[in-house]
Amino acid sequence: MQITYEDFDKVDIRLGKIVAIEDAIGLKKPSYKMTIDFGSEIGHKISLGQYVANYSKDELLGKLVMGVVNFAPKQIGHYTSESLTLGFYDKNGNAILAIPDKEVTLGKKLA
Repeated sequence: MQITYEDFDKVDIRLGKIVAIEDAIGLKKPSYKMTIDFGSEIGHKISLGQYVANYSKDELLGKLVMGVVNFAPKQIGHYTSESLTLGFYDKNGNAILAIPDKEVTLGKKLA
């Protein structure tokens, strides 16, 4: 299915920084509950991610990430996810982050 540029332009993808992380307890798949700072315009949002197989909490804390910030909140178990942290699946089916390779100001929108 193809989408138009106007469809894609509705997706608000911003740069954020993981400022807090903890295990998400009671979910079907091992996950982290991440608090991400998307800068002064957006603020902090919670995102759940299945990054446990490839990252420790210490590795993720302070990492720059890209996230969709304008999805409606989604209930995942007893948690509410407010943004979608972008990533890909590795050859084993485990999530890895899609991250910028250079420093960018927090909250900047995907160009």
